[in-house]
This record gives sequence, C-alpha cells and structure tokens, in this order.
Amino acid sequence: MEAKAGGPPSEGKPEVAWLAVDEESAGQRLDNFLIRHLKGVPKTHVYRIIRSGEVRVNKGRASADTRVAAGDTVRLPPVRQARRAPDAVDLPAPAREFPVLFEDDHLIAIDKPAGVAVHGGSGVSFGVIEQLRCARPQARLLELVHRLDRDTSGVLLVAKKRSALKALQDQFRDRETGKTYLALVLGEWPARLKVIDTPLRKYLLPDGERRVRLAAAGDPEGMRAITLAKVRQRLPQGTLLEVTIKTGRTHQIRVHLAAQGHPIAGDDKYGDFERNKAWQKQGLRRMFLHAWRLQFTHPASGERVELLAPLPPDLLCCLPA
Repeated sequence: MEAKAGGPPSEGKPEVAWLAVDEESAGQRLDNFLIRHLKGVPKTHVYRIIRSGEVRVNKGRASADTRVAAGDTVRLPPVRQARRAPDAVDLPAPAREFPVLFEDDHLIAIDKPAGVAVHGGSGVSFGVIEQLRCARPQARLLELVHRLDRDTSGVLLVAKKRSALKALQDQFRDRETGKTYLALVLGEWPARLKVIDTPLRKYLLPDGERRVRLAAAGDPEGMRAITLAKVRQRLPQGTLLEVTIKTGRTHQIRVHLAAQGHPIAGDDKYGDFERNKAWQKQGLRRMFLHAWRLQFTHPASGERVELLAPLPPDLLCCLPA
C-alpha cells in the first residue's frame, strides 16, 4: 500500500511514499530535495536510489541534478530513516557572516574561506548556508546558487529570492556564467595545453567517500567535462594557472589537472602527497584552489556582473612578493 501524496513513510515497515513539491521547494535539485526530506538517510544511499531509478518524478526516471517544480510528485522507494534518540536535541549552527563581495535585494556574493563546507551533510553538521541563515533570521529566503568544495575558497552566490535562484541556476546549467579559478599546480605546465575535454565519472571508495576519475571511452556514466587552462605565472616548483570551467562536474579541476601530471599543490585527494609535504614547509596548509572570478547576468537588471575575490593570505604565502 502506498502512502498518500506528501505523506511520510510509515513508522513501521518502510513503504513507498509520495512527496508533493511545494512552491518553496521549486527549482531545487532532486538530490537536495530528497536529502532535506530524508533525515537520517546517508547521502550515498540517496544517490544510490536515484541512480537505480527507484526515485521517480511524475512517474518518470530522473537524475540527481533534475530540477523539481511546484506540483511535481516524487516517488520514494521504501527507505528506513534513522530514529532519533528521545533526548536528541538539534543544536543550531553558530551564526556567522562572511566577507561580502556584492549584495542587493536579489542575491549575496560572499568570499567563502577554505575549510568551510557550503552546507551540512556527509559528516558536517552545518555549513555556510546554515550559518548565514542563523546570522540573518529576518531573511525570508537564503539558498545556495551553486557549490564550492570545502577546501576551495572564493566567490560563492546565495539567492535571496526564489526568482533569482531559478534565474541564476539556469545560467549555471546552460553554461552562461564565467567561472575562473586560480590554481597552483606542481611542475611546469605546458603552454600548449589549453583545453582539457575529457569525461569524468563518480565512484565511491569502500568507506562510502566520493571520488572522481577519468571515464573510459563509451562509459555510459561518463559526464563530459571541459576545462580551460592559461598560464598566469611560472614559479621554480610549480605553475600558477587561471582555470576556467565550461562544465561544473564534481572535483573537475582537481581531476583534470592531476590527470595531466600536474596536480594541485596541497590536494589531499588527487595530489602528490610527498611533494605536498615540501609545500607545507613553505607555509601552504591547504589546497591551492581559489574561485577567483565569477561572471553572470544579474537576474533582475539583466546587466553583466563580474566579481573578483582576491587571493587570501594563506595562499599568497606561496607566491613571490
């Protein structure tokens, strides 16, 4: 027997459930929509049931990046959610403001520091968006427009209106934004190597941690990924690159650059661990990847906006004065 639309799974044996998408959830990615509803369910399981086709939107298969719309009906397979302890208490995220690069009635652009996740989950109880909401309780809506890796610093957009969220996310999806990063890679980057157009595939380690690798030719799970690299400065032990991405795949820059034999300095997942130790002695305590420039069309005015986040002090230490 299936639950009514919008009803939660039963308290006993898990059953198929149907969720109705309301106006506040319209425009969200399917994975984010499910994660917010399936409290206590590991993210890895959420992505597994999406990939398997057990999750349906309006009776059709959907991918994790499908945008749900108001009025959509989402089918959930039987999923057992973790029960809360009777005395469990939700601890609020600590309120925190972040350096603001731009703000108006429609959006906020912040300079995200490294080491802070953009949202809670995967062992992180809270991130930028939860802290920002606590710091601004009067805000009617604050939603992430896009993501940055926890160890990546730089420009991050947050929407203050549902219309702005949809318009900006449409630009990211349709590749109408300009996203340029600064990355310090090991070795001498070949000047001729300007375009990397190699598909990527996600996979999981035995402990459930997510990783990405180059996809083999014909791999049905391979996603096209395009990265442009331009030499900005050559150093004795590495090369500072301006890296522009035309697609927004998970860990795209890190995997593409490492696959060329020039991993990002300080990268603890895809990097050269021995050479990273040498960079640590020079003061580099984290991955040298910074979302430096973001270009987009303002969702209300239609004007083109360019935002720049200067390199933070913890990365400047590696560059000549």
